Amino acid sequence: MPIPTPLLFRGAPGSPYTRKMLALLRYRRIAHRFIIGRHDGVDGLPQPKVALLPTFYLQNDRGELEAVVDSTPLIRRFENEFTDRPVVPPDPAVAFIDYLLEDYADEWLTKAMFHYRWHYAADIERAGEILPRWTAVSAPEEEMQKSKRFIQRRQIERLYVVGSNDTTTPVIEASYRRYLAIFKRILEQQPFLMGARPGASDFAAYGQLTQLAHFDPTPTALTLAQAPRVFAWVDIVDDLSGLDVDDGGWIPRGDIAQRLGDLLREVGRVYAPFMRANAQALAAGAADVRLTIDGAPWVQQPFPYQGRCLQWLREGYAALPPADRSEVDTILSGTGCEVLFAP
Repeated sequence: MPIPTPLLFRGAPGSPYTRKMLALLRYRRIAHRFIIGRHDGVDGLPQPKVALLPTFYLQNDRGELEAVVDSTPLIRRFENEFTDRPVVPPDPAVAFIDYLLEDYADEWLTKAMFHYRWHYAADIERAGEILPRWTAVSAPEEEMQKSKRFIQRRQIERLYVVGSNDTTTPVIEASYRRYLAIFKRILEQQPFLMGARPGASDFAAYGQLTQLAHFDPTPTALTLAQAPRVFAWVDIVDDLSGLDVDDGGWIPRGDIAQRLGDLLREVGRVYAPFMRANAQALAAGAADVRLTIDGAPWVQQPFPYQGRCLQWLREGYAALPPADRSEVDTILSGTGCEVLFAP
């Protein structure tokens, strides 16, 4: 049964995954209705099993509304339901690289986003003042101050979830600085990660950068000083509904190693070893993930969802036709990403 439009979903401006999906829907020209705020149980909409933003309300096979979360599978579902202006490249090898870079943005760049927002005093103050007002702009000031203190306390206490702590701070911040330099060089060659048109990985990077490059004071200042081109790119991707695209425009598979090689090496430098160690810790029932990343110690609690992300990446890799898998192997050779798919 085709999904009826406009698509109804709920989110918040401070949620990078909400921004990821908003920009994608604008680019794909898919009609939508956006509700700002978390589920309050009074509008008759179903409650998601896991309260995450964004939450889409989509009809199931019985015509009933279901609350659906998780941006990556939603993007693939919409690729099947809506044919115009796709964001998954048609070349299986290119599509897999796009998927890997989307996962990196969703699951590693978000560590930097969460870290900067709840580690530094100026960022904590701004987030505490603004985040509750996005969903209750006319609420009394006393109520806003209570919400501010609640959000700040809750989120700071959850820093362990993404692995932000005194041990990991140097790794997270050095990685973000390298990412800015790498992305700046990519944008000097082409307007999007996937070439002349955006892929899912572009929208994933954009979602995290709406916060890192445009909202939180510390990483925003760093972005403006080191990579103003990246700052400008975020504004561009916010609404790409006017971008003309045709059947081409994707980065050729033969150009990926040269154009995106530095970024893939960054993925292999930090994200790949963490994902592998996280999976091993989960399998062993360990209390901590402990490894060395980029020559520095890393320690955090295991993250079950990122264990599933690695499983899905491996399943996608295994499902590639042999010739395309061989091409992916060639592209990833020497980047450090190979460990994601090693036994």
